[in-house]
Amino acid sequence: MSKRLMNGLCWFLALEFAWGAVTKYWPGDTVFSSAYSVKFAEWGYPAWMRFVVGALEGAAAVLLVIPDRRTRFLGATTLMFVLTGAVTTHLVHHDPAVESWAAPTHLVVMGLLALAHWPADWRDLLRTRAASTA
Repeated sequence: MSKRLMNGLCWFLALEFAWGAVTKYWPGDTVFSSAYSVKFAEWGYPAWMRFVVGALEGAAAVLLVIPDRRTRFLGATTLMFVLTGAVTTHLVHHDPAVESWAAPTHLVVMGLLALAHWPADWRDLLRTRAASTA
């Protein structure tokens, strides 16, 4: 995949998840669905959990737009963690497919994005930029 196409995909996904993060903090209904404060309560989660999910989505969105292999890998894997919870929640609560298709689709896309940015060595995730270029 070309670098320009990968950058475009990362930016598009980052904007999607940044919007998703904002909607978790939004007090009322969103453009696409009912309020997340209501949804999280219906799913049996504490009210504050939507803020944790929103913060993780927002942080991962920022990591996706930084043009560095490590940060994009960390952003994609963070979103895989969040999306695994979303998919599980939708399955457990038997949510209709029209409300549930986005989470598994994005989970697959994030898995592919994580694979595309997989570090050559897992220790690369822990190294500083100066140490990895030396």
